[in-house]
Amino acid sequence: MANTFKTFLADDVANTRTLLHENIPIPGALVSGSYNNKNIKNFTHKRFQSVYDYPYLSSSANHIFDISFGTSADSTVYQDSSCVDKNKKIQMYNTMAQILAGHDTTGNILKFDVDGDLTESDVNTKHDDCIFLSFSRLLVKDEIKKESINLEIGADEYSNPSETLVKVGDYGAATNYHINSPAGEYGILYKDAATSGNEVGLVFYQAGIMVLTASVFGDTSFGPSNDRTETLIQSDIQEISDVIRHRIKNIQFNNTVELNSTIYFCRINHNEFNYSSNPTYLSDSKIRVKQDKTDEPVSYITTVGLYSSNNELLAVAKLSEPLKKTPQNSLILRTRLDF
Repeated sequence: MANTFKTFLADDVANTRTLLHENIPIPGALVSGSYNNKNIKNFTHKRFQSVYDYPYLSSSANHIFDISFGTSADSTVYQDSSCVDKNKKIQMYNTMAQILAGHDTTGNILKFDVDGDLTESDVNTKHDDCIFLSFSRLLVKDEIKKESINLEIGADEYSNPSETLVKVGDYGAATNYHINSPAGEYGILYKDAATSGNEVGLVFYQAGIMVLTASVFGDTSFGPSNDRTETLIQSDIQEISDVIRHRIKNIQFNNTVELNSTIYFCRINHNEFNYSSNPTYLSDSKIRVKQDKTDEPVSYITTVGLYSSNNELLAVAKLSEPLKKTPQNSLILRTRLDF
């Protein structure tokens, strides 16, 4: 333990924030069930479907993302009297809308808006039939990096959907995104380019959730035997999820890890810390490293300790090699604390 302490000045402490990014590729072969669908987990409630990177019963399997589908009360799918599991579909839509869009001033649930203005009241500018891709925190980390999404989906006949590929991305989101969501920042998903009329959904960066309008997948032969509207009406959420997986060609984005750091500049003047507090530094009350009385004292710095105002040890930093300290030199040791 130290017996000599030095107080940091205001200029000796600096705070920094570093964003680390990692590319996350999810190939379509994995999503469509490259392990004979053993990496696809279905549930008895049939409200969503989970995709794993390996057969999910294996201990080495990692959860990648969930797929679900929901409709609003204004949707033609929901209003059709023959709609299968219509209550589950509207419940899923309302659940996701409450989390991601929030409520208006009267307490009503806001809907997903085409141009990102969630408070807009025009029902004609809303996404009513939505596909939800909820990515695992293992992949997203702190958030999805803005303007890094690259989603390729098949919009052609069900037998060969990749014949016509639609590329979806959050183009321009690095500088043009919204912040009025209870779930944090979000951007608009476009097909091909960030122009009006190409809006196909929203992405919520901190939540790690993409919301796609069902119309982005095309209409003709959306399912094995029906067009898009008929499939959404006559199929439950699990069956719709199967169709969506069949059409996903590729998903790619960058995640973000926010690394906050406090840097302490430990300044050692020429006349400081020239003596060691180690008991072995002395022999018969004489400094071991001095041969003559006129020799300068020498010490070697190996460790930096950060203490509280009550001189309680809080953190320890080890140097890669001992640093020689004499009255002839001064040092600045840069100590970084990450959290």
